[in-house]
Amino acid sequence: MPQAPARRRVADELPDFPWDVLAPFAELARQHVDGAVDLSVGTPIDATPDVVQEALRAATDAPGYPTTAGLSDLREACSDWLGRTLGADVPSAAVLPAIGSKEMVASLPRLLGLPVGAKVVLPRIAYPTYAVGAILAGCEPVATDEPESVDDAALVWLNSPSNPTGAVLSPERAAEIVAWARERGAPVVSDECYVELGWDASPVSVLHPSVSGGSHDGVLAVHSLSKRSSMAGYRFGFVAGDPALVGDLLAVRKHVGMMVPTPVQRAAIAALRDDAHVEAQRARYGRRREVLRDALVRAGFRIDHSEAGLYLWVTRGEPCWETVRWFSERGVVVTPGDFYGPAGADHVRIALTASDADVAAVAARLA
Repeated sequence: MPQAPARRRVADELPDFPWDVLAPFAELARQHVDGAVDLSVGTPIDATPDVVQEALRAATDAPGYPTTAGLSDLREACSDWLGRTLGADVPSAAVLPAIGSKEMVASLPRLLGLPVGAKVVLPRIAYPTYAVGAILAGCEPVATDEPESVDDAALVWLNSPSNPTGAVLSPERAAEIVAWARERGAPVVSDECYVELGWDASPVSVLHPSVSGGSHDGVLAVHSLSKRSSMAGYRFGFVAGDPALVGDLLAVRKHVGMMVPTPVQRAAIAALRDDAHVEAQRARYGRRREVLRDALVRAGFRIDHSEAGLYLWVTRGEPCWETVRWFSERGVVVTPGDFYGPAGADHVRIALTASDADVAAVAARLA
């Protein structure tokens, strides 16, 4: 009897889920007399703004299916925010909502129809989901900060401000990469989830004319409300840029039912139209950053990059897992740098997402 072909077990092709590997160190931290402070995952802990909660409550009567394209008011709010905040002129038709930005990052190579074996370029130290998305599409992830060295690149990921390093790509360098990729027909996708959290540098969107040259051909930007609006639990993000690429994504996503719930869309509109809560949240993160940065320097650590974003990229010149253990013994959970590639093997990532009281406790423990 004919046998079915062996299925490809995708799970075997993926790396271990990072936070599963970190679990023993989190347990060690919990044994601290005053308990653990978790600075490993950048999950917001501050309350979702009232303006967002109120919009969600007002939209709870939503019996019908939402559309994949999203409400016209939502696309307009995204377009207005891009122009007002980032100086990027993007028509609402070139905006597409997503069920959180991570979902978009992980599915984008497949949704764009990259051929099996195609090379997806990602930063040398990078958020793991860029590589996961490539693997899920049967593509080859290539980690380098010099995309021009990959002649047959099919897609190029940028991430500024970077997760985990907090580094900011200059508009001049980003423009060089965009121009090079356009010559080869390779889309450039910029993950800009932390773009509003510039500290010692001012991040510039790939959609800004200084980078894109006034045209968004071959360029996309991915955005999220999770950090700037404490909406991680709502799962909302969006992609914007090249109308043709956005149209391709929409056409495919319609078939698989990738739709943002209507109440979440209404909440996102409220968040995008209100700048006051973003400034308040930014100020909270800024205060915590100062406390942690000063405490880390006093404890003998060096902070590299970290000029923007939600993390401090920290080292004292030893293997990252030794540093992870050192923090765990003091009841603090941090993320080993090798989660983000071999080049991060002597750093740890420290998130700013803890309460003021917990941040003060960490500073005291480091002292």
